[in-house]
Amino acid sequence: MLFYEYMFFLYKTLTVFCIKEPTENAKNIENGKNMKLQQLRYLHEVARQGLNITNAAQILYTSQPGVSKQIQLFEEELGLQIFQRNGKRLSGITAPGAKILRLAAKIMLDVDNIKRVGDEFTNIDSGAFTIATTHTQARYKLPAAVKSFVSLYPQVKLNIHQGNPSQVAEQVASGEADIGIATESISDYDSLLCLPCYQWNRCVVVPLGHPLLSAGELTLAKLASYPLITYDFGFTGGTLVSKVFAEAGLTPNVVLTAIDADVIKTYVSLGLGVGLLANMAYDPERDAHLVRLDASHLFPDSTTYLGVRKDAFLRGYMYGFIELIAPQFNRAAVDAALNVDA
Repeated sequence: MLFYEYMFFLYKTLTVFCIKEPTENAKNIENGKNMKLQQLRYLHEVARQGLNITNAAQILYTSQPGVSKQIQLFEEELGLQIFQRNGKRLSGITAPGAKILRLAAKIMLDVDNIKRVGDEFTNIDSGAFTIATTHTQARYKLPAAVKSFVSLYPQVKLNIHQGNPSQVAEQVASGEADIGIATESISDYDSLLCLPCYQWNRCVVVPLGHPLLSAGELTLAKLASYPLITYDFGFTGGTLVSKVFAEAGLTPNVVLTAIDADVIKTYVSLGLGVGLLANMAYDPERDAHLVRLDASHLFPDSTTYLGVRKDAFLRGYMYGFIELIAPQFNRAAVDAALNVDA
């Protein structure tokens, strides 16, 4: 089935499922006999907020009692409990509740897709766009693409969320972000299409006059003999670095880890150790007080991936950003990878 045909089918299904004549609708809401899309939205948001009804109500611009009432009506209609309770507080999710919440999350994503289809034809150059990425990508790789994007699409509200690769993948998988850009673990999620954007490697940075500068070719053993400052192992290829040292039978003396390459360079400047970071994070002018040693012969290349949900409808400007960050993936290439009919 063509994608647009599927969207139309889903729209008709939700219309039949959720909309009745106004008077009948009001009566059924009062009696708890009409399953509504609004109720699914409330369930979904409560789950997203860690079962905190107050937070969910604030995000939904409604009242806490209203959310609680709709959840209760929904449970009464189904004849089962979705949430476990401790007094008036939600304390957990039941087994059937977990299945229902997964379906509700899918429906919310499909509803968002429907809205995007409409916006694509009525508000072509405006909308919202959320990118989830790691600090290194946001700080050193994305700026040029973001600058071009803002110039091309000035009416699009752009949001950038930072996190580790797992958090990036989770945000895209849950629909909180439209696109995720990170290294390694983002490609482990079955719900995401991951496009390989570019490869990169690492360098070692040391203060001027450091002994490593006169010690000949850099080796893992030499690197392991000094205090090491590097990325948190959940970030930016950290697991690969750990694996390389382990395979060589070496244990690096990691004295400090950070998610921010600028923090790593700051503590290297203070003499706390040598820094291991992404090549892209070293700037010869800005970091002139440090010396860069190439480490690409010690570690295999890492690949940065761009991830999108396989079932997401991408707005035109999202295709535009993908091509800015990875020119080899134009709209036709992305659609082919998604198996979407244009």
